[in-house]
Amino acid sequence: MEQLAECYRTHAALVRSYLRRLVPPQDIDDVTQVVFTEAWRSRERYDAARSLEAWLLGIAHKRAVDFLRARRPATVSLEAVPDPAVSDGDGLADRDELNRALAELPDAQRQAIELAYYGDLSQREIAEHLQVPLGTVKARTARGLHRLHTLLAAA
Repeated sequence: MEQLAECYRTHAALVRSYLRRLVPPQDIDDVTQVVFTEAWRSRERYDAARSLEAWLLGIAHKRAVDFLRARRPATVSLEAVPDPAVSDGDGLADRDELNRALAELPDAQRQAIELAYYGDLSQREIAEHLQVPLGTVKARTARGLHRLHTLLAAA
């Protein structure tokens, strides 16, 4: 057990420094503890002819990846997020401005953009719906978005 304490005193700073690049600051101590616990449990697999630091950092990397995979991403309830279409008066002005800009687009470009953003269709689905090649939908969407950007920037 004394060997573990000595290993920890000697190499904990190195392991923590390495983990700072991989895990959130509040979790560094926990993952460091897991690293040294695993090092102690698997000490018979350590090859003394190799670098102890590299072996510890290998364990640290694996445990950091495990930690990150096990973490659940932060989510926000949909009820907590305001609907952009129902926001304050500025949102209504923005929506009117967008509708005016969309009306200025050629029909084919407007239709492709509306199906994508309001119809929630993929470009492939739009191509099937309109019975046109996928490349045509991509070109119409790209040109339409570029034109929209120009029109909205001018407004």
